[in-house]
Amino acid sequence: MLEPSTPVQFVKGIGPRLAEVLDSKGIRTVDDLLHYLPFRYEDRVNPRGVAELRPGEMATVVAEVRNSGLFRTRRMPIFQMTAGQGRARLRCIWFNAAYLQDKFKPGELVALYGKVEQDQRGELQLVQPQFEILGAPAEDGSTDAATDKAAASLEIGRIVPIYESAGQGRLTPRWFRRIIRSALDNLPADLPEPIPSPVRKRLGLIPAREALWKVHWPDAGESLKDLQEARTPAHVRLIFEELFLLELGLELKRRQQKAQTGIAFALHDAVRAAIKKILPFHPTAAQKRVLKEIAGDMEKISPMRRLLQGDVGSGKTIVAFEAAIIAIENGYQVALMAPTEILAQQHYFSARRILENAGYRIVLLTGSLEEDRKREIRRHIAQGNAQLVIGTHALIEQKVEFAKLGLVVVDEQHRFGVLQRFKLMKKTSDERETIGEPDLLVMTATPIPRTLALTLYGDLDISILDELPPGRTPIVTRRVGDEQSDKVWEFVGKQVAAGHQAYVVYPVIEENEETELKAALKMYKELNSKIFPDLKVGLLHGRLDSDLKDTVMRMFQKGELQILVSTTVIEVGVDVPNATVMVIEHAERFGLAQLHQLRGRIGRGAAKSYCILMTGGKVSEDGERRLDAMVRTNDGFQIAELDLELRGPGEFFGTRQAGMPNFQVANLIRDRQLLEAAKREAAAVLAGPNREISQAEIDHALRHMRTRWQRTYGLVEAG
Repeated sequence: MLEPSTPVQFVKGIGPRLAEVLDSKGIRTVDDLLHYLPFRYEDRVNPRGVAELRPGEMATVVAEVRNSGLFRTRRMPIFQMTAGQGRARLRCIWFNAAYLQDKFKPGELVALYGKVEQDQRGELQLVQPQFEILGAPAEDGSTDAATDKAAASLEIGRIVPIYESAGQGRLTPRWFRRIIRSALDNLPADLPEPIPSPVRKRLGLIPAREALWKVHWPDAGESLKDLQEARTPAHVRLIFEELFLLELGLELKRRQQKAQTGIAFALHDAVRAAIKKILPFHPTAAQKRVLKEIAGDMEKISPMRRLLQGDVGSGKTIVAFEAAIIAIENGYQVALMAPTEILAQQHYFSARRILENAGYRIVLLTGSLEEDRKREIRRHIAQGNAQLVIGTHALIEQKVEFAKLGLVVVDEQHRFGVLQRFKLMKKTSDERETIGEPDLLVMTATPIPRTLALTLYGDLDISILDELPPGRTPIVTRRVGDEQSDKVWEFVGKQVAAGHQAYVVYPVIEENEETELKAALKMYKELNSKIFPDLKVGLLHGRLDSDLKDTVMRMFQKGELQILVSTTVIEVGVDVPNATVMVIEHAERFGLAQLHQLRGRIGRGAAKSYCILMTGGKVSEDGERRLDAMVRTNDGFQIAELDLELRGPGEFFGTRQAGMPNFQVANLIRDRQLLEAAKREAAAVLAGPNREISQAEIDHALRHMRTRWQRTYGLVEAG
């Protein structure tokens, strides 16, 4: 009998060698294997007859291979296979598929799934269909063991689960069906239930064992639509369980943090006066509200754990500096960590401009500094002379130690690994027990939909800056084809003549044979020598060394350059209030959040600003939606919701360092309501035993959470 925790190599038919292949898919235990769900299902209860097919429909056809061959055209090789049922025939074609030459053998049975189309002669065909070979003749002429009755019963006459292959196709959907069926057959009848019974009853969830069976082997009458959309009772049960265990871990972590001893900062008149002294303008109502939330946290003895979320230009930095003053005026040090040297330097210059006149001592620590300079700065930090320490990953190096760290500010958190912020918080001396845990303020200019915030930052309280500072005018966004580039450059010239500056952004640095994208290097030369020969044009991209990048940025900030040609290196952190125009070439190639971040580099002064999205060639359907959203709204949260919908949570941040859990069955876009329910139920369970839930059930749920949390999500320790 197998247990969920049994290593997968002990499942019959796997062994050590195949266990290594499965490990690359994150499948290490029987539980992992059973949560490796089909990515789609095929209705083979009544497979379609070739004669019944109609153009435009998606269909599953089980037929016999008649013949196949590779045809080479001037553009690409095309592989064609003809399958038949009696006299009825169906042509299947695959483009660039020379690898299929030896795949099909006449007489074998094959299942095909794809969109039915009509060729120029009016005959039906499947283009690029997915396929599965159901019965391959053995070399000696006998029947392959894979086509015996037991295997066939898993392939035809039922709704069949289709799994992603693994091990470069060695582990086929067919292999997964047999192995998972075998594992299910050998599970104990009384599978442990991680969800307390009152929760299961309240939400109408089916038992765990039944859910696992039915998600892999649906009943014949199950709705194919519900299966494809993961909305069957079996799917809902498994999705809720995964989200419930995640939220249980986050809620437990939040409660443990609240129970820790932090620093109760005093908020007296001298602190308030110091904050008022540094404000460069009258704060917005949103800034006042958010500062009140932060100050309220900082006064408490439990450590602050807060996310400050605000759209580009909403004034997060000044709020962070106000929080820093509260800590510094109480005799503590503040660390501000940024993901790039450019952004760290930007914060450093801003801090000096706003705080230095008030007498605060500020230092910058980045990896590119000379070793002697770094050593000197580390000494100032360790001795407590540096009150505000701004830096990059260099701040979490082993040699860096703070004398009395009271507040940690992490900017653009999603660009760091989740563990890095905790590493920075442990950077004070061994006297931490007497000092208390430092407060944490995480800042992001990437508007995060609530669904993602509940998972990525589920252990943090959230503050939102939803108002732009006074004097900022909304950015006008227009979309044009690159055939209108002459008019665009004429407009840029007029803006520069009026005393303003402009960005021109490209998606690549150099051109290559595979792409028709205009390259930053080529267009820099063209803009500099032909289009704007009388203007000062600069070039900025990621391959420049950091000193040259800084020089170019400073020249642009000081107005010594009128036009800056750049790649997306300017996406975060460059602040030039005089820049009023941004031209983004090949805008259809950028992600939505990236376009919004880029646009946020302008509109930072009082003058009207313009973002021009230039497109070249055919734009995809998703590309059209992205461009339409940019023209329609400046609201970062609306844009974030659409971006999440278009790209999915895994790619939302463009980095796997985001700390986003690798869900086995849940999907944050599709399962938002279940996530909300999971959060609610997790909080109720951790409220303690009551008439409904016993302590034994709570302990049982927590044991499951720890196993799943540490093994599956790989986030920080929970409990």
